[in-house]
Amino acid sequence: MSEILCKFAMGVRDFVKDYFNGFWDYETPKMMVIKNRPLGVIYRAVQFLVITYFIWYVFISQKAYQESETHPESSVYTRMKGKAVHGDDVLDNVEYAHPPEGVDVISTILRREFTYDQRQSTCPEHFSVDNANCTTDSDCLPGLPNFDSHGIRTGRCVQYHNYTFKTCEIMAWCPIEEYAVVREPPLVEAINFTVFIRNSIHFPKFKVLRVNVESPPGMKTKKYLKRCHYHEEDAPYCPIFRLGYIANQARENFTELCRTGGVIGVFINWDCNLDLDPSHCKPTYTFRRLDVRKDLADSGYYYRFAKYYDKNGVESRTLIKAYGIRLDIIVHGQAGKFSVIPTMISTVTALTSVGICSIICDWIMLTFVDKNEVYSERKFDEVSKKVIQEPTDTIHTEFSYMSSYGSNHSDLSDGVPL
Repeated sequence: MSEILCKFAMGVRDFVKDYFNGFWDYETPKMMVIKNRPLGVIYRAVQFLVITYFIWYVFISQKAYQESETHPESSVYTRMKGKAVHGDDVLDNVEYAHPPEGVDVISTILRREFTYDQRQSTCPEHFSVDNANCTTDSDCLPGLPNFDSHGIRTGRCVQYHNYTFKTCEIMAWCPIEEYAVVREPPLVEAINFTVFIRNSIHFPKFKVLRVNVESPPGMKTKKYLKRCHYHEEDAPYCPIFRLGYIANQARENFTELCRTGGVIGVFINWDCNLDLDPSHCKPTYTFRRLDVRKDLADSGYYYRFAKYYDKNGVESRTLIKAYGIRLDIIVHGQAGKFSVIPTMISTVTALTSVGICSIICDWIMLTFVDKNEVYSERKFDEVSKKVIQEPTDTIHTEFSYMSSYGSNHSDLSDGVPL
């Protein structure tokens, strides 16, 4: 037992000694010229791919030589305009736009549903509400909470208006909406309403301020904005959009939007290369439907509000359920400008990555090339002071005739095929 422990201790001592001595060794790459056409083709192909990636993608596409800023300061101002004849009424932006002048969110009413002359009283609950149908008062517990209910139950079971069945009585604004609602036809003329979106963006790192409004030379901005509409090529600095244009760009049917309403995102993107003149920094606009739609009970966009008045000394109200389009203005911005530090970092990374080519080809050479043991013997040498003091003899192999006198440069011919 003691002999085994002694051998184990000696083995551990030798391992620690070898590791300690090897830790202070210096390793240097050994240059070998492998005259092998397939291996050379692989080496140059990998080099080409790495260099192409850094030149085309890293430097040209991603502009890795630039210092960038991706969190600019932005402000948005919106205003909607338009007139429409609806029945006997003429509607302006005060009637249908909420708010008439907004920030990054603005909505317009396209269709309304009215419930007139509501007042605080008791009335039958709507039969579509859970547990609203009843036969006796015992089916209607007073004050029973129900999130779908229109009011608070009184505990009575009453006839549902002029129908033969009964529902639980509630205290609420009566008559309830589902029973007395009056639906108005959609405001189809809203397709020609316009929304003005002014966006200012500031890149504090580069001290650059840009605005998406700019008139042509020789024309005042106020006069220009009275007659222009946005066009990607002809009027990129006229941020006045027709609602019909917005719906079309978002691939939505405007008639369907009038029926259900919807939320559309207006995305303003500033991608600025400040190595050029700041005038080349122009916004681009994209539009996309944001709310969940299709076959859902709560799809679309709508909200309720009421107009209160006094009728025969009793407080009354008209409940209005409004369907419309809500525009959410979302601004993204980034700017870049040449800087020495990111250029140096990207260049060093590119040069370092070229070394991957040698690692790949070394692995192929030592793993797949025939006679790879010969390559391994020639690639990895241990050189001590004694070897350096005396030149080596001439080396003969079955692959080539070579002489070496301590040089770290070797030449292997095509004698070792793939």
